[in-house]
Amino acid sequence: MKLPFGKKQRKQATRPEPRWWEHLDWNAIGTTAAVVAGCVVVALLLVFALDRPVRRVLLEGAFQRISPPEIESAVAQVAQGGLASVDLERIRQRVESIDWVDSAVVTRVWPDAIRVVVNEEVAAARWNDAGLLNARGELFIRNARYVPPELPLLEGPEGSESQVAQLYIDAQGRLLESGLRLTGVRLDDRGAWELELADGLQVRLGRQDVKDRLERFIRLASPTVAKRVAEINYVDMRYTNGFSVGWNARSALAVAPQEDATPDA
Repeated sequence: MKLPFGKKQRKQATRPEPRWWEHLDWNAIGTTAAVVAGCVVVALLLVFALDRPVRRVLLEGAFQRISPPEIESAVAQVAQGGLASVDLERIRQRVESIDWVDSAVVTRVWPDAIRVVVNEEVAAARWNDAGLLNARGELFIRNARYVPPELPLLEGPEGSESQVAQLYIDAQGRLLESGLRLTGVRLDDRGAWELELADGLQVRLGRQDVKDRLERFIRLASPTVAKRVAEINYVDMRYTNGFSVGWNARSALAVAPQEDATPDA
């Protein structure tokens, strides 16, 4: 006997999953790429149009110690390329390497100029034989052609400029209040400190407790010294509790004498 058979079901074909790039909006991508490319082209054309040769250098500053031709020459040495591509930082560094230049600001001035604003150093003190220090205690010239003699003289070993300048700053104003003018500070190779006042009067502070000795000089000795500064050669503060005075007549007066009259270091 034949068994009945149902209709054979047809197997549905499965559609493959769409690949990732088929989800992309290629029209939008093409439009965006075209816009970006157009912007790049416009930018390149703009730079090309603006990158003209540097024809002028505009200078601003006091120019008391520096000559404008010196600045112009320094700019010309490093101003390579056009105005848009010139390296302003390199120009600034070159200008600031010139003696008496404290700082410089360099900017572009379209279409073909560079502006350089120069701030000159201000000499605040002499350093050793021919050096000059600024108000920050920085040695900006080692061998100056002209050293203003009216500036205070600071002396010390190589590398001690800021340390010596700081002691001068700390002492100068307070001594002036006491009627004394500080004209020099000296630090020798052994580490001993010495001040020089008007008329060549010396204040010996030694190597130890320098700040305490300076304070003691200002508080105890300066009133007497200010009244008789022209009669005194030196004041020696290298004593534990007192000080000694060296008079022009080569005699010495010990104030608050001690059992051991030999000064400390």
